[in-house]
Amino acid sequence: MAKGEKGPKGKKITLKVAKNCIKITFDGKKRLDLSKMGITTFPKCILRLNDVDELDLSRNLIRKIPDSISKFQNLRWLDLHSNYIDKLPESIGQMTSLLYLNVSNNRLTSNGLPMELKQLKNIRTVNLGLNHLDSVPTTLGALKELHEVGLHDNLLNNIPVSISKLPKLKKLNIKRNPFPKPDESETFIDSIRRLENLYVVEEKDLCAACLRKCQNARDKLNRIKNMAMMTPRKTIFPNLISPNSMAKDSWEDWRIRSTSS
Repeated sequence: MAKGEKGPKGKKITLKVAKNCIKITFDGKKRLDLSKMGITTFPKCILRLNDVDELDLSRNLIRKIPDSISKFQNLRWLDLHSNYIDKLPESIGQMTSLLYLNVSNNRLTSNGLPMELKQLKNIRTVNLGLNHLDSVPTTLGALKELHEVGLHDNLLNNIPVSISKLPKLKKLNIKRNPFPKPDESETFIDSIRRLENLYVVEEKDLCAACLRKCQNARDKLNRIKNMAMMTPRKTIFPNLISPNSMAKDSWEDWRIRSTSS
């Protein structure tokens, strides 16, 4: 923004407006939903509502998150996606109740992520996709409760080994990053085969022939799996050389006796 140029005038959020935006979630938690309201500056009045469990400020025009956000000590869910944030405050590390943090689709760089993130020992989901990260913050490797990590649509050329060693990681999205060597990404993928989902490419990014090949391979695997589940188990006779050997001997004995009589 040029010097002296005023930014867009956002909607003013008063305490009364904020109180009317509090909703109760299906599990009985209090969510303050201020998404899609054209907010340009973090509304300080909401600090008086710091007993909420969830805060949604997504899809606004916010450029800066103040240190005072740490006053939300009960917060377990923080959604700041789709703003203009280029830096997170160091005080975010004090929000140790956080389980979910979404800061995707902002202007974050690797330098804009504070080391204090490693203090979020209980966090399970972190979405850093659609930013300007050229390296993965080493702090993520210290978050042992992480289940899901979003790093898609950034400027990454490698993924640190510490990510693959996260003991509870189940979903990792690294799509659309400029990895220089395919074999390196393959080595990384092999190291985390335990993942339930590893998002590397979407169907829409494949050509028709490749997509058809993948679909055929998937269908073949499903057919094999279904056949294995439907095939009845054969009866096993552990004491017989073959299942009909005793029946055959009995028949031969009966035939000889009948002929003799």
